[in-house]
Amino acid sequence: MKLSILTVLLAGCTITASAQTPAKPASDAKAAVPATAPAAKPAADATPAAADVKPLPHMTPIAGVHKNLFTISLAYQDIKVGAGAEAMPKKLLKCLFTLWVAADGSEFDSSEEHRSPVLDSDKKPVLDADGKPKLTDPQPMPFVMGGGRPFLGWDMGMAGMKAGGKRRIYIPWQLGLGDREVPARGTNHPAVPAKSDLVLDVELVEVSEPPARPAMNPGPRPTPGATPKMLPPGRPAAPGSPSATPATPAAPAAPATPPAATAPPAAAQPPSK
Repeated sequence: MKLSILTVLLAGCTITASAQTPAKPASDAKAAVPATAPAAKPAADATPAAADVKPLPHMTPIAGVHKNLFTISLAYQDIKVGAGAEAMPKKLLKCLFTLWVAADGSEFDSSEEHRSPVLDSDKKPVLDADGKPKLTDPQPMPFVMGGGRPFLGWDMGMAGMKAGGKRRIYIPWQLGLGDREVPARGTNHPAVPAKSDLVLDVELVEVSEPPARPAMNPGPRPTPGATPKMLPPGRPAAPGSPSATPATPAAPAAPATPPAATAPPAAAQPPSK
């Protein structure tokens, strides 16, 4: 009896211990790791392309490399690189040009429009076979570089050019005509709206020194230690000149002597009796 009870107790303890022992995983397989997409391979460094310039419909595209100049908006393309003297500030430049309005391709100004009639020895216009006055060749327009003329974008866009070269300059409105409108000048020259970008074709004909300005003549300067030259009497010297001497004040004139008082005529005596 006691043996049976002891057997039952031992069996119960075994069952309880088994229930408290944590179950061992069925397999030692590692937990699945979520698949990670491979890191994207960095693309090769691409060379930044030059800013595209939309050609105007009436213009023939040119193959020159587009380069920015000073700002991201002012740009140019060299059509022909010159071999002469380089354009530099304070140099006199002479240019042939054609200036376009970028928005519609209308011509704003050109050297062709600044031609003079050919005159004969009698100063009369020479006519061609069609009876029209002959015109001179286009005359290059002169200006001194560095002064912001004819306008700032044109002046700045000449940097690096050499005589004999040709260049196309793309000028933003801020460096061109600004926010002012240019009125129409006939059917071939419509009005230019405010804030119009410009395109300039320019040929640098010549680079030279500007003409010297005549010096102002302040007059002869006195030689140190020299005796000032005296002027002849009666000739006044210029104020501030070495020969100018303080004027000697004239002696005051003596007051005029009043005329002697005239005695009144004697009263007539009555006749004696």
